Amino acid sequence: MASLKEIRARIASVSSTQKLTSAMKMVSAAKLHKSEEATLKFVPYKNKLSDMLSQYLSSVDTEKINITLVEKREVKKVAIICISSCTGLCGTFNSNINKLLEKTIKEYSFLPEENILLYPIGKKISDYIKKTNRVPQCSADELSAKPTYEDAIAFISPLVDKFINKEIDKIILLYNHHKNAASQIPTSEVYLPLETIETKSNNKSYLYFTEPDIDTFINTLVPMVVRMKFYAAVIDSNTAEHGARTTAMQIASDNANKMLESITQQYNRARQEVITNELLDIVGGAEALRN
Repeated sequence: MASLKEIRARIASVSSTQKLTSAMKMVSAAKLHKSEEATLKFVPYKNKLSDMLSQYLSSVDTEKINITLVEKREVKKVAIICISSCTGLCGTFNSNINKLLEKTIKEYSFLPEENILLYPIGKKISDYIKKTNRVPQCSADELSAKPTYEDAIAFISPLVDKFINKEIDKIILLYNHHKNAASQIPTSEVYLPLETIETKSNNKSYLYFTEPDIDTFINTLVPMVVRMKFYAAVIDSNTAEHGARTTAMQIASDNANKMLESITQQYNRARQEVITNELLDIVGGAEALRN
């Protein structure tokens, strides 16, 4: 059995860890609340813009419109955007993205390795890609840690342009979707080409006048919606990260509490044993003196 000194050291160590995890949980909870607020403010705007596009497309003959970002073609080169965190202590948040990336790469194993372009966002996924002897196309750690609309647009715009210029045939987005603080869903979606566009949003009819022409209007509005879609995924992943870390730190704090209770019981038993042995020594000494 461990000595009282060793047990006291363990109690102090676990207690210190518990204070750390509790503090990290509080910080993550505050960041989660702030991130959720940003999401709630942005999503209605994105949805309204998407609805406007749907309403417009429902009022025109889409067969006469050349929408480049909807064009589906043979996949000869694919870009995979994968979003992780820059720091750990968030449960399976990053490992789930690693697994999803491997699964996605396997799906496109018919392509030459140099035609599978990896665009990591976040230090953890970037390190994982390098660890597997693959070459990332960029580094965007700051976008994962502190996402801003400007940084998101700066990141995605060159990729959208490459798709328009037919340098890339498909773009896939991998990220964790925030369901709630306790649940993050690894998500894989085709970012480009746009798979479907709702052309009948409701029963209302609208009359639109476009300047300078329909093609120019559509090819301006659609990229705008596409860029909004990317930023929504980035802040969704950021929210999921804070949710995962809050949950992980809560579990760690609960485990530390249980461990403290167990070690404290062990300490009390050990101390009682020492006291009992001392009493036995005293009684034994007294008996020896009597004899």
